[in-house]
Amino acid sequence: MPNRLAHETSPYLLQHADNPVDWWPWSAEAFEEARKSGKPVLLSVGYSSCHWCHVMAHESFEDQETADYLNAHFVSVKVDREERPDVDAVYMEAVQAATGQGGWPMTVFLTPDAEPFYFGTYFPPAPRQGSPSFRQVLEGVHSAWTDRRDEVAEVAEKIVRDLAGREIAFGDTQVPGEEDLARALLGLTRDYDSSHGGFGGAPKFPPSMAIEFLLRHHARTGAEGALQMAADTCERMARGGIYDQLGGGFARYSVDREWVVPHFEKMLYDNALLCRVYAHLWRATGSDLARRVALETADFMVRELRTNEGGFASALDADSEDGSGRHVEGAYYVWTPAQLREVLDERDAELAADYFGVTEEGTFEEGASVLQLPQREGVFDAERIASIRARLLEARGERPAPGRDDKVVAAWNGLAVAALAETGAYFDRPDLIEAALGAADLLVRLHLDEHARLARTSKDGRVGANAGVLEDYADVSEGFLALASVTGEGVWLEFAGFLLDHVLVQFTDEESGTLYDTAADAEKLIRRPQDPTDNATPSGWSAAAGALLSYAAQTGAEPHRAAAERALGVVKALGPRAPRFIGWGLATAEALLDGPREVAVVGPVDDPATKELHRAALLATAPGAVVAMGAPDSDELPLLAERLLVSGEPTAYVCRNFTCDAPTTDVDRLREALGR
Repeated sequence: MPNRLAHETSPYLLQHADNPVDWWPWSAEAFEEARKSGKPVLLSVGYSSCHWCHVMAHESFEDQETADYLNAHFVSVKVDREERPDVDAVYMEAVQAATGQGGWPMTVFLTPDAEPFYFGTYFPPAPRQGSPSFRQVLEGVHSAWTDRRDEVAEVAEKIVRDLAGREIAFGDTQVPGEEDLARALLGLTRDYDSSHGGFGGAPKFPPSMAIEFLLRHHARTGAEGALQMAADTCERMARGGIYDQLGGGFARYSVDREWVVPHFEKMLYDNALLCRVYAHLWRATGSDLARRVALETADFMVRELRTNEGGFASALDADSEDGSGRHVEGAYYVWTPAQLREVLDERDAELAADYFGVTEEGTFEEGASVLQLPQREGVFDAERIASIRARLLEARGERPAPGRDDKVVAAWNGLAVAALAETGAYFDRPDLIEAALGAADLLVRLHLDEHARLARTSKDGRVGANAGVLEDYADVSEGFLALASVTGEGVWLEFAGFLLDHVLVQFTDEESGTLYDTAADAEKLIRRPQDPTDNATPSGWSAAAGALLSYAAQTGAEPHRAAAERALGVVKALGPRAPRFIGWGLATAEALLDGPREVAVVGPVDDPATKELHRAALLATAPGAVVAMGAPDSDELPLLAERLLVSGEPTAYVCRNFTCDAPTTDVDRLREALGR
């Protein structure tokens, strides 16, 4: 019989709806049940494309004996971390503080007042390598709860007190300056892997936000080293196994420092961020590789992640069936020489093995290889390679596909909207702009209520019950602002304004200007989460600073610019010390130092000269430049107000720091004005 998760919208929770464990979703009723029954709470947090979450579910939560023990002695609560990032953040902070590490699945034991007292991540079904079995952990916790309740309560109270004492030191109230950003660049240079690109060692994650900072820093200062690190990292990733050489799109991370073997899950947020990064790299360098990867990644998102409602699904699983009924990580993506020969003739199979680095020994498990583009001497026949790639992709399509998490997350869709809108504009792909508009429309129709409050998730056209957090408001605003620049439609700027007004009122501390991840009127947890550092996505804090700054540049709204500047104080504090973890904040600081520039293009919207000026403005590398385009009498966007044609021709205006250049009808002069 299904448990209480059967009525949830989260695909991850629905995966557990038929477990014999009597799961509750995170709710006041679950904790009320714990109080009434006198039981502790088992909190299990994961997400649908998490490999070890599936493993623990199969080993323990699908096991009747384990379920019987849990049902007798605990109130079990299951949380999708992507649906409730606030719950995840609060308890992950406790896990990391207590154990020095964290990860998913996250396993936390709580009092009925939601105070944590024992922690872990994955627990095996039998003792392994010094780790107790899950059953041993359950029995130990049950024993402590039954026999030493006062001691458990003391531990829980101390943990909550310690967490409360970890409030962020805001750092400086000043904005970061030239010297702070130069020191951040130096810090990144020290961490840079000059042999393989990227930063640090294994596992290696795609550093999207840091690359955006490097590109903007180069655009503002001309620092060649910054551009070189960005370009080399992008090339290494694109040639590595972390990039899907057949279907486009990036896996979550590489288990090695050479980018060879990925953790195969594909997340919407990684692909949205990387699509935009490669488009911006092309904008800065004209690189053919950057153009190809930006477009292939955009096409992957539209082809494989777009939902029937026009939004974008969260993720594709790492695991899939290997043909023998087993669910195996990477089965969909890897190849052996024999599998190449099944699809191609002997000559083409040999060429494919050489071109994609498929060896008899294999680069992955059981003699299989992850496709890469190793550096090779000589020239390959491009048409023949394209034919091979198409045939392999078609054959791969016959394999059992990885599962898809169809949950639409507002923040990640906002990132996708920005990436697709810009990529479509740069490469004359109106279909990509249409896809961005479709997702933006879904966010407005379904996720936004009549008070302009955002819901975090939806699935199959049904909105979830959880309120949006700071990153939702910030990233959706970012997407809407990009659409306003690309389309010239003022409605997207208006929607961004509604969302950013909520940021000012609900998420900002009035006195210090610090930002919280949850709204002032959100559900109260044991601590109000607040984290300015980037993780897999830009922190809500940095993303909000960026969106506020762009909105202020588009509208002249002083409260929004002041809020952005206050928020960037933390970048002055953390940027020079931990640049890898605050890349989006550093990128926003680059925009602030550059102005950012405000570009208004006026002219009949169908006039080729207007389009040419608009395109030149969108292709400007000036950090964070905002663009408004419309007819001379348009009131769509504030930047167009009182802008007249010069000699009756389409005209561009460039302003910065309350000073405007002379208006120009010349595309080359506009490009010059928007260069360094």
